Amino acid sequence: MQTTPWQTILWGFPFLGLLLSIAILPSLVPRFWVRRMGGVALGWTLLLLVPVVADDGVRVAWPLARHVLIQDYLPFISLLGALYIAAGGILVRGGPRGTPGGNTLLLASGMVLGLVMGTSGAAMVLVHPLLAANAHRRRKTHLVLFLIVLVANASGALTPLGNPPLFVGLLRGVPFLWPAEHLLAPYFVMTGTLLIAFYWLDRYLAAGEPPAPATRPLRVRGWWNVALVALLGFSVLAQGLDLPRVSVLGEPVDAGRLGGIAVALAAAAASLWITPRAVRGANDFSWHPIVEVAILFLGIFVTLAPVSAMLREGAAGPLAPLFALTRDAAGDPWPLAYFWLTGLLSAVLDNAPTYLVFFDLAGIQPGAMGPDETRILRAISAGAVFFGGLTYIGNAPNMMLRAVASHRGVRMPGFFGFSLLAAAVSLPVFVLLTLLFFG
Repeated sequence: MQTTPWQTILWGFPFLGLLLSIAILPSLVPRFWVRRMGGVALGWTLLLLVPVVADDGVRVAWPLARHVLIQDYLPFISLLGALYIAAGGILVRGGPRGTPGGNTLLLASGMVLGLVMGTSGAAMVLVHPLLAANAHRRRKTHLVLFLIVLVANASGALTPLGNPPLFVGLLRGVPFLWPAEHLLAPYFVMTGTLLIAFYWLDRYLAAGEPPAPATRPLRVRGWWNVALVALLGFSVLAQGLDLPRVSVLGEPVDAGRLGGIAVALAAAAASLWITPRAVRGANDFSWHPIVEVAILFLGIFVTLAPVSAMLREGAAGPLAPLFALTRDAAGDPWPLAYFWLTGLLSAVLDNAPTYLVFFDLAGIQPGAMGPDETRILRAISAGAVFFGGLTYIGNAPNMMLRAVASHRGVRMPGFFGFSLLAAAVSLPVFVLLTLLFFG
């Protein structure tokens, strides 16, 4: 790939165009978007692939598309789809009411689940009971916002289980318990601050709402689906095993990755088989959210590929001025810059490769980290995990939660509107984290 500044803009244009389409068209032309989102995503994808075919032929374009499809997209969508199907088979009735205290307790419970079954699994399990508990309320957008920021992202800061960037670190030799040891303090500062802020915001908004129904005993149906969600979380770890590679359509693929896809497909099929229709009906289950995410992220993954490639070139590539910011005036690695650059890029790009880029840029050697390297890795890890809630595409479950909430009647803001709300909630906490840990 050429790396001149002009070609850098051209290679990144389809990805930017798709993001702007996702941000603008649903609000500007909603009916067109619902009917033609696949065509829009395909158009931006072809705008990237057709010039490659014209310049280098199908022999070059096909391996690029094949690599993205097999190595990135299929593992992503199979896991997310299986989690969505299994979580849709878990019916929670009763428990905490839709009050400020009850909602705060539900979010805190979701964060505990995130430590066990990963951010995606915990968020998918919690969204249905959270919205059901607040069915009597008109204003529910903030519930989904904090669910995304806290459960779908921040809850994964202490374990590589179901958390892509920290899982990448585990594969690079970072000990399993390293995040719990070094991110515990930033985790408690962020989550504690946001839970307190949520309680007072929810209390203010609840003042003009009807009273919550009386508390009913907690009942859970679909325990086999709970087990399937937990299995899917642990299957992510199995993909890190050192297994032989096999060829799929000419693409060498780790057997562990294929095993993860197989487990996801089997879990989805098992959930569909064992779950009564009444349970899915009570959860207002629909295929539309997962279909929408599958269509849009296929385009995102393909158009993101050249941007990720330029990012991986690091300080020697076209984005060198960006990477120069990671050094202070004395030329030493700067934790503040690593935290913010990793975080902001993770909010608009895939957070796992972004983590890996800065991990390699800093020259992290997990087996021989001194205090300075530990501070840098803590900044990279916190940025990759915490900033994912700033946009709908910052982490896998974000857009799925938006689609589920919209399907259940919650008026969710568009791409830019959500980002502004998430920034208003999160950026003050990021500043506090910078002053306490990364300054």
